[in-house]
Amino acid sequence: MSSNDYSPSSGGTASVRLTRRSALMAYLAIMGPGLVVMLADTDAGSLITAAQSGAQWGYTLLSAQVILIPIVFMVQELTIRLGVVTGKGHGELIESHFGRGWAWLSVSTLVVACAGAIVCEMSGIAGVGLMWGIPMWASTGAVTLFLVIMVLTGSYLRVERIAIGVGLFELVFLVTMFMSSPDPSQVMAGLKNFPVSDSNYLFLVAANIGAVVMPWMIFYQQSAVVDKGLTVEHLRHSRIDTAVGSVITQLVMIAMLVTTAATLWANQEGGVDLNTVEQISDAITPHLGYDAGRILFSLGIVGASLVAAIVVSLTAAWGMGEITGYRRSLGDGVKQAPWFYVVYAVVLVIGVSVVLSGANLIDVNIFVQVLNALLLPVVLGFLVLLSQRALPEPYRLKGRYAVVVWGVTGVMCALGVYSGIAGLFQS
Repeated sequence: MSSNDYSPSSGGTASVRLTRRSALMAYLAIMGPGLVVMLADTDAGSLITAAQSGAQWGYTLLSAQVILIPIVFMVQELTIRLGVVTGKGHGELIESHFGRGWAWLSVSTLVVACAGAIVCEMSGIAGVGLMWGIPMWASTGAVTLFLVIMVLTGSYLRVERIAIGVGLFELVFLVTMFMSSPDPSQVMAGLKNFPVSDSNYLFLVAANIGAVVMPWMIFYQQSAVVDKGLTVEHLRHSRIDTAVGSVITQLVMIAMLVTTAATLWANQEGGVDLNTVEQISDAITPHLGYDAGRILFSLGIVGASLVAAIVVSLTAAWGMGEITGYRRSLGDGVKQAPWFYVVYAVVLVIGVSVVLSGANLIDVNIFVQVLNALLLPVVLGFLVLLSQRALPEPYRLKGRYAVVVWGVTGVMCALGVYSGIAGLFQS
């Protein structure tokens, strides 16, 4: 047998390897918007919700976190479908298909929600700073300066990579989960237990569901795929990007829930009530080693807060631009798109000002929760309607899948509104 007899085999193997490498490189080039928005979804407020769930109810809400993975993917997949196929942002499509008045209503309330979210993220960063003896003005001021300099780089790709880099610090909660040594038998028992007759349990179920899709997530990802220049030929890889992000964000939520369940609920009968970032840190770090626990916890919260701050401030600037018509690409400098950068900076300044004003941040967080809950039916309603009206036939939402989407979004909206109103009355 000559050496030539091996040529087809070796050539075929080389072709397979080249194809796999090309597919990986294509994915790496397109990935970003989905991963960034999902990392932002697991912000300080979401982590507090997961910590509260584990501290009060152990592992009984763990199954809900798993179920939410396909749900959050389902919603965000519609945003990338709209973005890559139409090449327009969410506000633009609402204006085109439902009128300028509805577009102004959705974007105006979105900007208010973004400003409220910035307050939550800045309060998380300020809380971590105080843990290390850093004054609130210094920590929030440094973060604001960092965020302003970041967008002035003039590149969406660079901003995206920075957001992914800081957001991946959230993965430290996977470390805290394993360090907390959860009892496998308790985990399995929790997965089988659903105390639905308890109103407090139902409230946390609603809070977890209501927090999994924020209104600004939809606006951000659709604008991001447009700003990045993705088209319909990138739809498959964009879906993979979103699927990977959906798994990662829920793994982080699961990690926080398991950590507090193993360190607090398992050791105190009746559970523990947690409400702030500082309380969570003080509660879990002694069980993980004081220094190591504080460092890991701080990295995770700061990473979560930073990536969320990047996303919500950009969402506000993009959203307003879609309605007013000003230039709104990170590829444009300050001279070419002054209003884009003005809106971005104003949202950051509002967030820092509220945190430094001495306002009751718990009340502010409740207000933001209620606002997001009330916005969710409007935003998800427009999202599904646009998926049926704004897309050409091959990409349109239709058939049995459309029925499933309407059913799931209806349940999410109902539970989100319940969560917000219940939180308001409980305050």
